[in-house]
Amino acid sequence: MLFTSVLKDNKGFLRCFRKGKYCADRFLVCYYYPNDTAYNRIGISVSKKVGNAVVRNRFKRICRAAYRLREDRFPIGYDIVFAARKGCDELTSKDIEGFIEKRLIGSMNRPFERKKKKK
Repeated sequence: MLFTSVLKDNKGFLRCFRKGKYCADRFLVCYYYPNDTAYNRIGISVSKKVGNAVVRNRFKRICRAAYRLREDRFPIGYDIVFAARKGCDELTSKDIEGFIEKRLIGSMNRPFERKKKKK
């Protein structure tokens, strides 16, 4: 992946979940938050409720492949977390690519306004 590294720390995931915006589909939710760097960081979260290890790893593999194919169209400088919902075992790479192309990239290109802390 050219402009991407892996999001590994729990702090990064929680920042995306709590402060970031999201784009959702029936079987997939994607959270994103600006990270103020010159590259994107991608993380994938799949619960045990989704299925066994084979199903969870298959989803991660398909998600990474779909992201890799559309990586050049993403804006730079975001933490991106893909979270699976129940039933994601039916998804194919084309389904995830369609979600990325039609919904996610469009919503990420809108201006991002950070919420100000209340004093």
